[in-house]
Amino acid sequence: MESNSLEKAKAWAASSSIDEESKKEIQTLIDNNDLKEIEERFYRDLEFGTGGMRSILGQGTNRMNKYNIRKATQAVANAVLDGKPSNPKVAISYDSRRFSFEFAKEAATVFAANGIKALIYNRLNPVPLCSFAIRHHECNAGVMVTASHNPPEYNGYKVFWADGAQVTPPNDKNIIDHFNSITDYATVKVTDFDQAMSEGKIEWLDEKTEDAYFDAIKAKAVNPELCKERGTELKIVYTALHGTGLIPCSRALNDLGLSNIHLVDEQAQPDGNFPTVSSPNPENPEALAMAVELMKKVDGDLALGTDPDTDRVGIAFQHEGETKYLNGNQIGILMLHYILSNHKEKGILPSDPYFVKTIVTTPLQEKIAKSFGVDVENTLTGFKWICGRMNEIQTESPNKNFIFATEESFGYLNHENVRDKDGVSSIALLCELTLYYKTKGMNLIEALDKIYEEYGFSHETLLSLNYYGKEGAEKIGRIMENFRKTEMKELCGLNLEKKEDYQAQTSTIVATGDATKIELPKSNVLGYYFENNNRLFLRPSGTEPKIKFYIMIQESAGTLTEKKAKAQAKTEEILSYIKEIADKA
Repeated sequence: MESNSLEKAKAWAASSSIDEESKKEIQTLIDNNDLKEIEERFYRDLEFGTGGMRSILGQGTNRMNKYNIRKATQAVANAVLDGKPSNPKVAISYDSRRFSFEFAKEAATVFAANGIKALIYNRLNPVPLCSFAIRHHECNAGVMVTASHNPPEYNGYKVFWADGAQVTPPNDKNIIDHFNSITDYATVKVTDFDQAMSEGKIEWLDEKTEDAYFDAIKAKAVNPELCKERGTELKIVYTALHGTGLIPCSRALNDLGLSNIHLVDEQAQPDGNFPTVSSPNPENPEALAMAVELMKKVDGDLALGTDPDTDRVGIAFQHEGETKYLNGNQIGILMLHYILSNHKEKGILPSDPYFVKTIVTTPLQEKIAKSFGVDVENTLTGFKWICGRMNEIQTESPNKNFIFATEESFGYLNHENVRDKDGVSSIALLCELTLYYKTKGMNLIEALDKIYEEYGFSHETLLSLNYYGKEGAEKIGRIMENFRKTEMKELCGLNLEKKEDYQAQTSTIVATGDATKIELPKSNVLGYYFENNNRLFLRPSGTEPKIKFYIMIQESAGTLTEKKAKAQAKTEEILSYIKEIADKA
């Protein structure tokens, strides 16, 4: 008897709604009896998650291809039309990945066929410009074709709603329901791209939209006069890592007067194969290797890189003869403190200010914000939740003023014109604050240490364990279940005070067993709060085949050097424990 996956593969290869080239790819697997690959491609239909889809490129029900792009777009179109809008429209952008432009055009044709005008950028543009276009043109939704910093074999489909933020309940569930109800690709409405363009059903987004975005982020500069007068004193090295960042990041810096920019030419132009890096993720030092090499060659002040869709930024610089890389928490600490301290000094800190972070972002940022009288909002992991909370506050408390938002995974937002993390404005802010500290005789390590001296030391580490395919997904499930079932009272000598299970939405005091409800949406996340505000969180990634462990260690006794050493030692101990437990799962 044939496996269900093989049956589905044969149906794909015989379907009249699949083109000949796409059929041939699957027929070759069938002819070669490649049952393992057939299983991976057909053991399930590609899932539409709470923010969209992301998968390996290729033909099959569990792969990223034009058929699943069309299916997802039909689901989004149905959800938009559920609201019975007059003259509905959407904005579409795309990154440099393989087939991103083709997939963006496919999405446009489905929207057009459903009576929804599609506004699509005439050149690749990053996530923030997609979000901005939705808000600027008062669209009903938006799509970004991207797989962020995933390896080259991936692509994805990210969905935004009318507020410019990634979809949140109930809109995400509505889209998912529509997506799951589509069982035949032939039922998806599609039209011809060029014909729809000639009929005005699809329109190119021109440079006026981009100009409006750059004007908006320039207005948020903290010290624009300093940038204008002394901006050329900062020697910047930048790499786009073959993504969308070259034009927007260069422009944002030049607009401020930070024009002393040295580009990594080999990585400047868009290329979905990302030939010079193993992974185009600026969070990883390896991805910044060429930028660091150029920084040393030209004696630059800092090296910066953005991921393919330019919503994340990584940084490196020289300190005492060594190359230093800041983690996402440290960058967020510097940005938040720079904004608040300068606004307070200038007397322009607004009334009722608030700051948004995720539960897995360093608690030191909470301490900094509260010291300036800024309210702190904690959300689930991801900017969809951060910006969802921003939108709630805008509705519930319109007098409150947004200051800044950050997550530990190198995402930041310092303005309200976008509802997602913004690597373009983040590049501008990072360079501005680096210039500010340079004029005071400090680099960013020295600036951080000054903050640590005032607020206490916090050491954060992220451990990501990758498990691929069907077996990997099952192992991740076992790891979470093992932690969920274990009644932990201490970890590596740290006494456990509170355990949070965001799937059960319960927060339990260990000493008493008293439980309270967590007022956040359900999510497969576990949080452990130990003595002295040390924390451990674990969660499976929603977009990649990995499980993440977030370790946050606070040290308050001794000199700063002693605190750093103790925090590092405790972190290593916890890392060893986690790896051992994960291996056994």
